[in-house]
Amino acid sequence: MNKLINYKNEKIFERLLTNKSKENYWKYIHELRKRKTDEIFEESVLLTKSKSVKEKIIGIDILSQFGFPRRYKKEILTLFFELLQSEIDKRVLKSILYGIGHNNEKLTLKQIELLCSFRNHKSVYIRHSLVFALCTIENDIAIDTLIKLSNDRDSDIRDWSTFAIGSQIDTDNEKIRTALWNRISDKDEGAKFEAISGLAQRKDSRIKDVLKKELDNLDEYCSLILESIVYLKDKSFIPILEKKIIENQETKKVNQDWLLETLNTLKGKENTNKNLFKD
Repeated sequence: MNKLINYKNEKIFERLLTNKSKENYWKYIHELRKRKTDEIFEESVLLTKSKSVKEKIIGIDILSQFGFPRRYKKEILTLFFELLQSEIDKRVLKSILYGIGHNNEKLTLKQIELLCSFRNHKSVYIRHSLVFALCTIENDIAIDTLIKLSNDRDSDIRDWSTFAIGSQIDTDNEKIRTALWNRISDKDEGAKFEAISGLAQRKDSRIKDVLKKELDNLDEYCSLILESIVYLKDKSFIPILEKKIIENQETKKVNQDWLLETLNTLKGKENTNKNLFKD
């Protein structure tokens, strides 16, 4: 049994504030979020107004996902944007941006513009958390910022920005497709395969030859490639997949079930075509 359930709120707050180790940090945070009492909310708000960086971050992290279902969401979002306008510490800013990302469903244009003002921040951690804050927002300013960040010098930021514009929004236009194509030759494989996925989801026929090439060299990213083939819905991949499945019986390079599922989805079938696997 989780002994945290027996801890009083005061004890958990004390542990968070005094522990030097980060080992149990998120366990304490999750426990307080789960309890979602008025007392915890008020104490967390007070912490966000502290002069201590550590205390501010603890308060922000608790409030970022306060309650299941959520409580005080409107008040928390208002608080986060108030903090965003005056905070200068990079660590606190990072927590605020991640917190906004967990609550970004109904942001105003003014709030989105404030977020996007951080797009050129020198800190890689701020730019990364900004991507999270903007993810899933269907707004031209937010999308333009994510497109810019998809060309960031940091590979993780390129990866997550490409994922955001490729798979987390429905908007489809030439700017987005161009940004995705710019990542097809990215040295970072995460960004590259997210770009492939985003173009396949938009049924961009030009991605077909790229997918055929990648199908010959499936690796740990094979699930993204196979999902992309399904998104494209191009039945010319059926014989290629049939051949790959037979080869994979010997090489066992990738999960055979994934190959079978992709093939059967393209064929519109639920059951495996067992004739492919005769010795």
